[in-house]
This record gives sequence, C-alpha cells and structure tokens, in this order.
Amino acid sequence: MRHVKILLALATLLATISWAGAAAAQAYHPTAARDLQLSAWGAVSGVFTGLDGGKNFAVTAGGDLGLPPWHGIRPTVEVRGTYPTDRGLVDAQKSILGGLRADFLLGHRIHPYGDFLFGRGQMDYEYGYIFANEVYALTTTYIDSIGGGFDYDISDNLSIKVDGQVQRWGSAPTPSGTVYSTQGTAGIVYRFGFGRRSQP
Repeated sequence: MRHVKILLALATLLATISWAGAAAAQAYHPTAARDLQLSAWGAVSGVFTGLDGGKNFAVTAGGDLGLPPWHGIRPTVEVRGTYPTDRGLVDAQKSILGGLRADFLLGHRIHPYGDFLFGRGQMDYEYGYIFANEVYALTTTYIDSIGGGFDYDISDNLSIKVDGQVQRWGSAPTPSGTVYSTQGTAGIVYRFGFGRRSQP
C-alpha cells in the first residue's frame, strides 16, 4: 500500500539522518540547547488526498513549543494547519492538527524528528462526490497523522523544514470509511529566543 511505502521511506530517511548526525556529533561537542524553545513556521505542501487520485497544492503553518531536552531528545508540542490553495479535481482537504513530536538533538545544524498528530479536517468536493447513491458536498471528520522530517539551520533563528505525513481520515465516503492522505511539505522555521540554556 502507498502509505506503508511512504512510512518505510520516512523511517529510512530518519535512520540515515540519525546515523550521519551521530557520526558528526563525535567530532565536536554540541552547543547548548535552550530549556524551552518556541518556533513558528510556514510552508507549502503537496497533498495526495487518497480519494480517486485527488491532489491539492496547499499552504501549511504551525507552531512548536519545545520542552527541556532529555537524553538528547527534545519533547515538543506542535500545532499545525493546512489549507488548500486549489479545490482539486476530486476533493480539497483542510485540517487543524495538534500533538507530540520528538526532536533528536544530534548536531549543530540538522534536527530530525518524528511526530504523531491528531485533529479535525474537512474534505470539500468540487463537483459533488457520489457514494452509495448519495451526493456529498463535503465531509468533516477526525484525522490521525504520523510522520517526520528535519529542520536544517541556516542561522541562529532560521531553519529550512522538510516534512512528510501520512494521515488517516475517518468517516470518508469509501467502502472502508477511511482514506489515507499523504502530504509533503517544505518551508521556513523561525525560532524565538528565550529561556536559559542547558546541555542536551
């Protein structure tokens, strides 16, 4: 299945990044990490909606509150929202999600992470969607999302973000009642400076 292949690809990417980061970390002592770290980010996303080959181009924005590091891992609370800039030929998906993220503090510049998010979303159907002899104009449902990615520092406050998510949308007009949407995202992160520093 497509979502399984994407999860395997993400796991391989995270393992590669983690190995590279660990190797780099042996060459120097990592800089101190702040006990708390607040960041905001904006990005563009390509979405495969999982319904009859539907695709969207979307904007995604979010915010993260990083908690004090523990054994090289920073637990983080994340909120993000995605809004389609087009309605697509099949459906347009918009969502608001929140959840937990684990940031791996492996080196100076690259910060891989994995996350699990949940929330609500809406699928709008451009021309109506026919299922079980009913015509749907929109569907509002819950979402579970699992994914990961990395932030690459370009300055003390700015990073480039690359992110991938696999999302399960429930209460969908399909025989199984669900669709699996995949989302690839790239954007810019801004980190606000506050809190005392501590070693990760």
